[in-house]
Amino acid sequence: MTQTTTTRSTCPYCGVGCGVLIQTQAGRITGVQGDPDHPANLGRLCSKGSTLHLTAAEHVTRQTRLLQPLRRPQRGAEPVAVGWDAALDEAAQRLAALHQAHGPDAIGVYVSGQLLTEDYYVFNKLVKGLLGSNHIDTNSRLCMSSAVAGYKATLGADAPPCSYTDLALAQTVFITGSNMAWAHPILFRRLEDARRANPAQKWIVADPRRTETAAAAVEAGGLHLALRPGSDIALYHGLLHLLLWEGFANAAFIAEHTRGFDALKDRVRDFTPRRTAELTGLREEDLLTAARWFGGATPTLSLYCQGLNQSREGTAKNAALINLHLATGQIGLPGAGPFSLTGQPNAMGGREVGGLANLLSAHRDLANPEHRAEVARLWGVPEVPARPGLTAVEMFQAAADGQLKALWIACTNPAQSLPDQATVRRALERAEFVIVQEAFATTATAAYADLLLPATTWGEKDGTVTNSERRISRVRPALPAAGQARHDWAIAADLARRLARHIAPERVAMFDYPTPEAVWREHRESTRGRDLDITGLSYAMLEQNGPQQWPLREGQHQGTERLYEDGHFATPDGRARFADVPFLGLAEPVDADYPVSLLTGRLRDQWHGMSRTGTLARLFGHEGEPVVDLHPQTLSRLGLEEGALVRVVSRRGQLVLPARAQEGVAPDQAFIAMHWGQEVLGGATENGQALLGVNGLTTPAFCDRSKQPELKHCAVRLEPAALPWRLTAMAWLPATRALALRERLKRAMPDFGWMSLVPFGREPDAAATDPDAARVGLLLRAGAHRPVGEALLATLRQALALDQPDVLAYRDPQRPGQPAERLLRLGRDAGGHEHLQAFWVAGDASGEAWLRALLQADEALPLPGRSLLAPQAQRLLGQGATVRSPQVCTCFDVREDRITAQLAQCAGDPAQRLAQLQTALRCGTNCGSCLPTLRGLVQRVPAAVGLTPAKSSTATRS
Repeated sequence: MTQTTTTRSTCPYCGVGCGVLIQTQAGRITGVQGDPDHPANLGRLCSKGSTLHLTAAEHVTRQTRLLQPLRRPQRGAEPVAVGWDAALDEAAQRLAALHQAHGPDAIGVYVSGQLLTEDYYVFNKLVKGLLGSNHIDTNSRLCMSSAVAGYKATLGADAPPCSYTDLALAQTVFITGSNMAWAHPILFRRLEDARRANPAQKWIVADPRRTETAAAAVEAGGLHLALRPGSDIALYHGLLHLLLWEGFANAAFIAEHTRGFDALKDRVRDFTPRRTAELTGLREEDLLTAARWFGGATPTLSLYCQGLNQSREGTAKNAALINLHLATGQIGLPGAGPFSLTGQPNAMGGREVGGLANLLSAHRDLANPEHRAEVARLWGVPEVPARPGLTAVEMFQAAADGQLKALWIACTNPAQSLPDQATVRRALERAEFVIVQEAFATTATAAYADLLLPATTWGEKDGTVTNSERRISRVRPALPAAGQARHDWAIAADLARRLARHIAPERVAMFDYPTPEAVWREHRESTRGRDLDITGLSYAMLEQNGPQQWPLREGQHQGTERLYEDGHFATPDGRARFADVPFLGLAEPVDADYPVSLLTGRLRDQWHGMSRTGTLARLFGHEGEPVVDLHPQTLSRLGLEEGALVRVVSRRGQLVLPARAQEGVAPDQAFIAMHWGQEVLGGATENGQALLGVNGLTTPAFCDRSKQPELKHCAVRLEPAALPWRLTAMAWLPATRALALRERLKRAMPDFGWMSLVPFGREPDAAATDPDAARVGLLLRAGAHRPVGEALLATLRQALALDQPDVLAYRDPQRPGQPAERLLRLGRDAGGHEHLQAFWVAGDASGEAWLRALLQADEALPLPGRSLLAPQAQRLLGQGATVRSPQVCTCFDVREDRITAQLAQCAGDPAQRLAQLQTALRCGTNCGSCLPTLRGLVQRVPAAVGLTPAKSSTATRS
């Protein structure tokens, strides 16, 4: 029997920082579990984390990973393999030549909150200590920079004051700018635990949409403040007005521990309940209730994320929220404080090492001459450059304008994630030299690289990360690096040494690091005496005692759970600062030309640009394809039915998507998930303008202090998309080839007016008796202004194995030019029963939904397969042709119709009914990500009458 090895590590997704146990056998990752000893998640994992092992499967690695250095002989050509020495020597020579010809500011380095702290540290030192520039920034600029600026403006340091234990100690929880039920599901599980233990805990959710989080608050007797997009500061000023009016201000705390209150008090005097209601669209009575809960039902904890951060007022929004805590003294206490939820797994670590254009190591400020001198002494260089570098949006604008000559991009996908994608593409095309250092070869950015450097990823990496509560965890390798991949810090250090030989030979030794621990020890020393001092921490302590919170100073034996308990803040005089900030509103308000507010946000089972989650078909079960969510009234106004194609147009670009009716979106709003980029969605206008994903629409306008762009909102108009020629093709394919085929099929996107391409299915394939026979499905949907050329269609048929002799075909001869076409590929199971393996409906794809349901069900056909070509096939199939109900539980593929049917048979109180449901269907008993939806369905589906509640044999997993 093959021995199983277990390795403790950390999840690579969001900033919760969950501990994982990785199981390996015979050099393969075979399973993953939550680490019960990790204080962040206590053994739980969400739908993404619990499927990590599937993303590391050998066939996924082989089809999607970047496994060797590649070089493009010319732009637009296929890259060819080169050795590491050749790749790094070329990179060093070309960067040195640009450095010497144009100066250090000709090179921009763009890194990632998904790098480990050790990786980040080497990159930061390379740019600021070797190149002599501050042009290094990170995708954390899109994530947490407004939270950083807000903390520094008010509390004096980038230090979230709270801990996850405060979730259970709070009496009121104010969730604002966060759909944490989907974005931070494990923390939401902990919050649900807290409310079950303390039913008096009150939840307030401020969000323009009725999200899963907002619905859960209402169902728990809480409050949903559905404010107008961009009116957050008006809400916070209005709440402060009411807190003062109702007598909830803590005068003693304000007098002893703060400055600047009088100016803020004067400002909020005008934010009366009536005026605040006008600005936010909220009811005055709801504002009063929220203020009374915030100030009266204490301690009060605020939880917030990108809804505040991704705004041209991001810093001011963060600061205005913190004002509420300072005014009421709700900070530095158990269960109280402003707690920013980090979006990425190590955005915090990147801030700790100063890996942004305006920061230096250990929370030092670039503008401070003493801080620059301290870092220069630590690194052994004469000086650190004083001029701030270009931040994310600025960097790519400068490259598009020709100011930056080289871009080095590591562990991030700016051709998907940055706003104003047309400018980003110009930057990547105009830069003379583009290096992409990446684990996955399938990102949109990889297509623009002159040089591709393969990096390790989860399961292979070695180092540390810091989560939202300042807790440092070890990331440990369970396997050696795949192919020729190397650790990011090692790539950066090797290239730095080669580059130094050209531009500063005396600095070669600066990058002689034998291990990641050697890098980390240098970072640790940089924190001595700083607010995040970790001189008492070591790799050995992390091994022996587990993850630790900072600060943890020399001589201490454990980290600091909660900051500012003594009322002393990280400012020169120890007093917190109230922020007297004006309310400005949206960067791009709606108007007559663009009358709809487009909102963006996360999905439950996907993460960022989906370079990892997008490799798993099962993670598309909950949200199967890109759509735009619109209120039913909006659809009616456009004269469209659900599923019709809508063209979404902004000042920068456009996008075509099917419409989905959602009551939770206001009639003057639209919602598109942030994940939908050219990896899954594309097309072109009639004049050839490419559709560049959701961020082809968004605005590059950013906060003048944090430089974080307003990705959460832009103004758009909606139009019916006239694409009369349609194609829907769907096929089960060998898992060993499906992801590679998807990459081939993506190349056809510019030939259509709209095309989406997503996987479907469930890994591991339960129908496969042999792992080598496992299948994954692909769903291709497209539309065009006119019939598409046969050569292109033939290529698509061939890729989907719909060009074989045994394929059944029907062509409607009545259609001029290009007939309507239906193709079917059938197969038989071990019992000889026919199954639908693939279909193709071209020309007129109306009514294809029932074929999709039939194929995805993967069951024996109730009629001879040939009959599916008949015009009356849908009627003959009856119930077999019913469109599938939405999936609720990803882990066990439990759909809403089964849940509602089962709940109709469940009696008792809500907790009893939920337990009975879980016993019967197992939904919500594994990762728990679907529990908010299940609890909502329990509330909405009437209980069985006249039945005695059944005893549950399955405890509710929460």
